[in-house]
Parts: sequence; structure tokens; C-alpha cells
Amino acid sequence: MNSGFKRLNEKIQHLSPEQVAEVENFVEFLRFRSEERESTRLAGAASTPAFEAVWNNTEDDVYDAL
Repeated sequence: MNSGFKRLNEKIQHLSPEQVAEVENFVEFLRFRSEERESTRLAGAASTPAFEAVWNNTEDDVYDAL
């Protein structure tokens, strides 16, 4: 266990059961948010080739200069 986990574990041991539950909920929130951001990034990367045909066209070249 690295020192960060060790310090966190020591701090959690001094919390009430209700506070431990809050910490657990917060950790789950952080994990969910991270997974959600990664999913959004992957979806954007996957859709880029499909949109390139729409984005890269001669009619819209005038907007590229703006």
C-alpha cells in the first residue's frame, strides 16, 4: 500500500460509520465521473471520422478563414 493510501486509511479509521459511508459515496461519484468523461471522449473520437465528410467541404471553406 503506498503512503497516500496509508494516510487516507488512517484518516478514515477515525470517522463515524455515517462519515465512512459519505466517503464511500464520494469515491463512487469520482469513479462514475471519470468513467463518464472517458466515455464522452471516446464517443467524440469515434464520431470524428463520420463528421469529417460534413465538416470538410468546399462550400464551407470560406468559414475556415474566419
